[in-house]
Amino acid sequence: MNVFFRRSLTVLGPTLLVGATIIAQAPKTMSQPKVDAIFSRYTSSTPGCAVGADVKGEAVIRAAYGSADLEHDVPIATDTIFEAGSVSKQFTAAAVLLLARAGKLSLDDPVRKYIPELPDFGTPLTIRQMLNHTSGLRDWGNLAAIAGWPRTTRVHTHAHVLDILSRQRALNFTPGTRWSYTNSGYNLAAIIVSRVSGKSFAEFTKAAIFDPLGMKDTSWRDDYTRIVKRRAIAYADRQGVFTQSMPFENVYGNGGLLTTVGDLLKWNANFTTHAVGDAAFVEEQQRRTTLPGGRTHEYALGLYVDTYKSVREVDHSGATAGYSAHLGRYPDQQVSVAVLCNVAGANATNYAKTVAELYLTDLRPVTPPPPSHTLTDAEITSLVGPYRSLKPAGVVRITRDGDSLVATNAGRLVSLSATRFATSDLSTYEFDGHGQLRVTDEFGTTDVFDHIEPAKPSVDDLRALAGQYVSDELETTLNVELQGDRLVIKRRPDFVAPLTPVWATGFSSPLGWVIFARDAAGRVISLSINQDRAWDVRFSRQ
Repeated sequence: MNVFFRRSLTVLGPTLLVGATIIAQAPKTMSQPKVDAIFSRYTSSTPGCAVGADVKGEAVIRAAYGSADLEHDVPIATDTIFEAGSVSKQFTAAAVLLLARAGKLSLDDPVRKYIPELPDFGTPLTIRQMLNHTSGLRDWGNLAAIAGWPRTTRVHTHAHVLDILSRQRALNFTPGTRWSYTNSGYNLAAIIVSRVSGKSFAEFTKAAIFDPLGMKDTSWRDDYTRIVKRRAIAYADRQGVFTQSMPFENVYGNGGLLTTVGDLLKWNANFTTHAVGDAAFVEEQQRRTTLPGGRTHEYALGLYVDTYKSVREVDHSGATAGYSAHLGRYPDQQVSVAVLCNVAGANATNYAKTVAELYLTDLRPVTPPPPSHTLTDAEITSLVGPYRSLKPAGVVRITRDGDSLVATNAGRLVSLSATRFATSDLSTYEFDGHGQLRVTDEFGTTDVFDHIEPAKPSVDDLRALAGQYVSDELETTLNVELQGDRLVIKRRPDFVAPLTPVWATGFSSPLGWVIFARDAAGRVISLSINQDRAWDVRFSRQ
């Protein structure tokens, strides 16, 4: 494969000129060829990525691969502007923090103080909880998708976000009790910044963050029709053919940052130089979330603060339509990496971490504890099967692999005893011997699953569930119909999908888990849609 790329910035230290291309020597090693190999799949006939890395405040890599605009044969350059997806969240959090430092608001203020359109859910939720994803707010994008308007199919605005959230009658969980990622809090945070500052969100962040840091190529996609010079078009690969996949929406704060790898690295440097804010400001943004019982979660304010192969890491990834992004920082070794890509499926996070490894030392992968119990055949057989949780809704399937057990989405279970197991992500699985499974993640949050028998409903069982179901929260009607010996769910304008029975009242579907509820007399009265970011969205049977 002929690799096409452009490099437009030298790193400090010895360099070699090859034609019009500058190849830079990184500390101790010639890292450019290794970086080229990481991105070798991208050519002049494909979309691609830009990458930048700094070590101890000095640029060591600025490189670009692939095409920014396939229609007009425009190559990606190191100053090409991409959309950064959820990497944007740290800038929204920073804007709120600056207002808090100025005494204009408190992170512990209730959100309804600034956004009275939000319903009173009985328990106040705070700005801080929105920023660290412990608010319990359903993700408005998931709700819009359930209603038939997935993101990129409609020009969503903050008016739509407010309208959707104002009609919600419930949260995923009581604020502050657990963690669940949601974009809604960051859209509301952008609205709060505008209302408190008296400026548009774009104006405030430009004056308070972007201009002081010299981030001249950074702005917000608050008007998707605006012309942005040097912006890469985003693409998706559909059966070997690239087609445009652009975020045609006017929501921001959760995402929507238009930027370059160079500008992102300027922002990362601010955590050391404090050109914006001060030491207390950056410390507050990097303070991990506190959960009940004093437990902490790796998420801070718009940033994940954890370790990568035992090295301290502060980072965030992002994806919107065909764009993907990752910004990472390793403060103890003063390494900083940014990757921006313009094709769906590009693993910007993996690319960024692989580049970072070229400059990091003392990497030690974290591994689960070794097995301390040898499972018997009877022990394995007793634990195999599906297990169901209702809130959050989900199913874990425990299967046998030789003399070991494997869990859905978690891989092999390391046996610590006949009933207790660990996984590679440091979660624990504990069976009580009576059909119940407790799954505890690395941050101490536990979900309870009950063993279930595979569902085999009769046609009459399915017929009893058919009917019309309406949600005032989503202003949407779902029709459940019996077609032959199976149920399907229909929604405007032409959505039709099968409901696959998993347990007596629970079905898997493209909309998520569909769970039917009955009253005391056994009559079917409602169904709920359950997704990872929108739990128990109720539809009443008509």
